Amino acid sequence: MSDVASGYRPGRHLVQVPGPTNVPERVLRAMAAPTLDHRGPQFAALMRGLFADVKKVFHTGQPVVMYPGSGTGAWEAALVNTLSAGDAVLAFEVGHFASLWAKMATQLGLEVDLVPTDWRSGADAAELEERLRRDEGHRIKAVLITHNETSTGATTSIADVRAAIDRAGHPAMLFVDAVSSLASIDYRHDEWGVDVTIAGSQKGLMLPPGLCFNAVSERALLASKTAGLPRAYWEWGPILEQNAQGFFPYTPPTNLFLGLREALDMLFEEGLDAVFLRHQRHGAATRAAVAAWGLELQCQDPPSYSPTVTAVVMPEGQREEAFRQVVLERYAMSLGAGLSKLAGRVFRIGHLGDFDDLTLVGTLAGVELGLELAGVPHQRGGVAAALEALRGR
Repeated sequence: MSDVASGYRPGRHLVQVPGPTNVPERVLRAMAAPTLDHRGPQFAALMRGLFADVKKVFHTGQPVVMYPGSGTGAWEAALVNTLSAGDAVLAFEVGHFASLWAKMATQLGLEVDLVPTDWRSGADAAELEERLRRDEGHRIKAVLITHNETSTGATTSIADVRAAIDRAGHPAMLFVDAVSSLASIDYRHDEWGVDVTIAGSQKGLMLPPGLCFNAVSERALLASKTAGLPRAYWEWGPILEQNAQGFFPYTPPTNLFLGLREALDMLFEEGLDAVFLRHQRHGAATRAAVAAWGLELQCQDPPSYSPTVTAVVMPEGQREEAFRQVVLERYAMSLGAGLSKLAGRVFRIGHLGDFDDLTLVGTLAGVELGLELAGVPHQRGGVAAALEALRGR
């Protein structure tokens, strides 16, 4: 079933939300293979290659634990494997998903110090350093950071976060949500001293939803030996023990792993640096279009602009739901909704994953046509401005 009106429509339904992203034909074909025996030698050989190659995307030499699940599950796995009830964690409320992760930590019995923000930039490294310096007794056991906040289109510099923790001389572990940045924005788990990186399959990795990841440092593995929060399905130890032989302690999503193999091959063929540059170009071109339309970006801090998603503020008196419905019904294109306190006020343009210049231009043309058809006050010329930005980069 399609989200668009019933009856045949020529062309394709463009899903330009910031994830799940469009799955490439190569990945779809790879996943359409017969089911593998998940206890057999063919599967073990597949997984040995994947265990080695997925580390390259995280830029780590440490284990990457893979689960059937969503990024939300990977959030929980990071917390329950390393922390105990009553432990304090420091988080920044930079948007909808950062808030949900902090809420989960509270539900698990952790004490969350949530730093409020205006949802218009990434986390403030100076504020982080100040709060850690005040924590002279080192009650804070972990810092939770969202690398790319999908609801606002703002990133946080993880290198700056690590530098702030180091300047404060604080032993807190660093946990990073990289769900909408991994394989789209340069990410360096080892270099930035991240203890647990959380990721999912449905964004830059170009797969359907269903796989999630924890990249785990030596310090996090050590913490897991004494962590007191209840865990069973999410426990790292049994998974890593079985992974050493190419297997899992439960039935794994075999065909998603076939798709992951193809997706990694595609990323390596293009080159990760080229992938990151492509996303930077598309983010800049999208922002050029928004400026030409005379609309406002939700993210107001240029160093924090996201290469993977642009959140656009609707003019006063306009609702994003009505505008997105016009775009969906008339042009068969889905745009991202405003989430939680941005509901009704912001629409989001996803430009990540298997995405090229022509797809971007078509997406922006659909937005510009939709703005006019929905009667949203704007200026024409956004697509032309995007073309100029692409030519210049």
